[in-house]
Amino acid sequence: MSDDQTARLGLPYLAAGQMQKHVTLNEALTRLDVLAQTAVISRSRADQPGDPSDGDLYILPADATGAAWGGRPAGALMRFEAGAWSAVPAPEGMAAVVIDEAGLLARLDGDWAPLGGTPTELQSLTRLGLGTTADATNPFSAKLNKALWTARGTGEGGDGDLRYTLNKSAAGNTLSLLFQSGWSGRAELGLVGNDDLTLKVSPNGAAWTDVMVVEAATGVARFPKGCGRAETTALTANGSWTPPAWARWVAASVIGGGGGGGGGLMGWAGLARFGGGGGGAGGISQAILPASAVSAGLAAVIGAGGAGATLSGGAGADGGDSRLTLGGVAILTARGGKGGAGGTSSSGLAGAGGQGDVIGASGGASASNATGGAGQAGLAGPGGGGAGGGLDSGTTAQDGGVGGQGAALRVAASGGSAGSGAAGGAGSSSSLPDLSRAGGGGGGGAATTSAGRNGGAGGSFGAGGGGGGAGMSGAGQGGTGAPGVILLTAIG
Repeated sequence: MSDDQTARLGLPYLAAGQMQKHVTLNEALTRLDVLAQTAVISRSRADQPGDPSDGDLYILPADATGAAWGGRPAGALMRFEAGAWSAVPAPEGMAAVVIDEAGLLARLDGDWAPLGGTPTELQSLTRLGLGTTADATNPFSAKLNKALWTARGTGEGGDGDLRYTLNKSAAGNTLSLLFQSGWSGRAELGLVGNDDLTLKVSPNGAAWTDVMVVEAATGVARFPKGCGRAETTALTANGSWTPPAWARWVAASVIGGGGGGGGGLMGWAGLARFGGGGGGAGGISQAILPASAVSAGLAAVIGAGGAGATLSGGAGADGGDSRLTLGGVAILTARGGKGGAGGTSSSGLAGAGGQGDVIGASGGASASNATGGAGQAGLAGPGGGGAGGGLDSGTTAQDGGVGGQGAALRVAASGGSAGSGAAGGAGSSSSLPDLSRAGGGGGGGAATTSAGRNGGAGGSFGAGGGGGGAGMSGAGQGGTGAPGVILLTAIG
């Protein structure tokens, strides 16, 4: 212990019998004015101020300049009073407020350090609020815009891993992350009342729906509301299609165009006259494709419906092929249905169904002494067109045949009505196009002793047209086949 000054702050003692004691006392008070409740104007200013005020304090940065500041070490505590600067020794543990930083420093190991960075441990805190006030319900509270947790690397004394451990007392308790919007719950993930991992959502914070449950005992995942995503695109015109980024598989269904109905035969009595044959339905081809394999995009060609015959005994046109190509290479094709044959004096043959994984339904064949043949029903695809009615060698006229049903075992689309002294009816389209696109075949037109009646058009998509009826003064025209379609379902 020194006899001349205090041990820590270095305040000079008054000596017994000392003359001019006020000098020593004033020196002690001046030092105490610096060291008590120390407030430093700045620790970053390097140039010595030209007009300081008495009592101004600065902590010098490196390379300070000025008559009194130059050459002094970084961290020196400088005070101005009575026209002069003096360096004031700063004891270990001294605290100082830095006004231009609104920060608090401490003198440790001969240097200044932010006071907030000095503690190495904070133990047994009961509350901690970061940017907000913690309370009894939320003893730890933070109000901020970003947070970062990163693993300590091996070079920092860690192992590079970062793992959170969250624990609850028992299986019947809850351990979860609750996500809120406007302080109302919208999603919760965790062990909610049991040990199964549960994800649930809410539109209002009151009613909750389980989205996923992973059973702790078995590892089996259940999705009460289902899982996955699927979007279907129906292509009815030539074009291109690219699977969405989320897709993993593409289910493709290709239907070819339906064939047109044949024309009935015109002629006078004494000769058998057959109606036109019904057009065949387009074939169906289907495949499940990896989305990654077709990510460059598919080109689609939609088969046109075949035109019905307009001339006596003329054949209906074939339906066009529907096709998917990848980089110019055909990967899935459904052939169009064949056009119905024109009526002759001996036949009115049906158009065959188009080729595919599922062969299209054929049209109906005509007869001169019986009702025209019905179009074949498509069990999963479009129906064939009904045949036109014929005339026997006398003047007995036959009715046309009914159009074949489309998708008879799915969402059935009715075939067109058979012409009875009238034109055949148009085939219908599916009433539930999201479940089936196959249309019903057109009905065959009736034969008459005047002009034969026209066949009905095939219903969308891929159905055959009905055949035209035979007549004495004119022939019935064949019905137009329906165009094909391509259905692409992206599955994620």
